[in-house]
Amino acid sequence: MGQKVNPVGFRTGVMIGWKSRWFASKQEFSDLLVEDFKIRQFIKKRKERFGKPMYPAIAKIEIERTRDEVKVILFSARPGVLIGRKGERVEELQKELQDRTGRRINIKIEEINRAEVVAQLVAEDIVEQLEKRAGFRRTMKRAMEQTMEAGAKGIKIQLAGRLGGAEMSRREKQISGSIPLSTLRAKIDYGFAEAKIAQGHIGVQVWINQGMFSEGEIDGFDAKAGEAPKKPTRTYKR
Repeated sequence: MGQKVNPVGFRTGVMIGWKSRWFASKQEFSDLLVEDFKIRQFIKKRKERFGKPMYPAIAKIEIERTRDEVKVILFSARPGVLIGRKGERVEELQKELQDRTGRRINIKIEEINRAEVVAQLVAEDIVEQLEKRAGFRRTMKRAMEQTMEAGAKGIKIQLAGRLGGAEMSRREKQISGSIPLSTLRAKIDYGFAEAKIAQGHIGVQVWINQGMFSEGEIDGFDAKAGEAPKKPTRTYKR
């Protein structure tokens, strides 16, 4: 009971790759890790004048480092908004990150074709609806229907907070299809976002089952190839 684990962290290094890919000495490691965190926070939390996110629909941010530069890969459902007219928004972001880190930044944008099966984007869409004062049950139901229609094997949504403006906070959960969280071969995507409404904050958690990992997709170490033989190759006489 209650021993929940982040499905992405659980599969990292086994089935899916790391979001930061670089190597550093012990002296530099902590500084570079904090720098990665600050780059992600800056991109995700940057707001426009009217409080809208400046870089919307970003599912994840991957960072690769070489000796010369930092490569920031943005996975977005709306790459056109990120790039801007003649690429001016990307150049502006690149310049600001370079000023903040003091390193050469190279930004790459990858398009997400099916936003309905990406948990982070579904969670952010629910947050957007809740902030527009939509009913939470209807919002959950709509999100689940869209995800299942897009070809997902299962989805679970959990909301926590003062739902419907109630005095006491509570949790509301809905599940559709199958969500095998303990099966490492299952491709479970997880997303979390917070809706900031007048009554307080509402936490939105989304789990989406995207099917099973195929052999070619596995990024982790191949345990079967490194498996020790069951019988010794030589028989030793005592």
